[in-house]
Amino acid sequence: MFLETISRIIKIQLPAYLKKLPLPETIGGFARLTVSEWLRLLPLLGILALLGYLTIRPFLPKKKKQKDSLINLKIQKENPKVVNEIDIEDLKSTNVCYCRCWRSKTVNWTRSRVEWLLELDGGGGLA
Repeated sequence: MFLETISRIIKIQLPAYLKKLPLPETIGGFARLTVSEWLRLLPLLGILALLGYLTIRPFLPKKKKQKDSLINLKIQKENPKVVNEIDIEDLKSTNVCYCRCWRSKTVNWTRSRVEWLLELDGGGGLA
């Protein structure tokens, strides 16, 4: 039953479809096609574009995979989530911001970095 259907599509319906297509004999003939004729050509053009892409895909350059998509590479790796709790009563200042730089092993507290963090915090203190 299934093979009969495939056979019918290939032997009868596909040739009948291709005969009815408004394929012009010259390249200039494509400019004279109407909108309805373009719509009838659309499935064939889509299949040809797909076949062309699948043909050249093995020759296209491969995308490089990211070496490591994790941000936290070293800190508390045994925990699924890294959370630090801070007791508010132990804080001396009410305006405190913290910076955790996951990618660097050390924090570079240069003057420009401190000024940048202060701008982010809105002028609050750093701890």
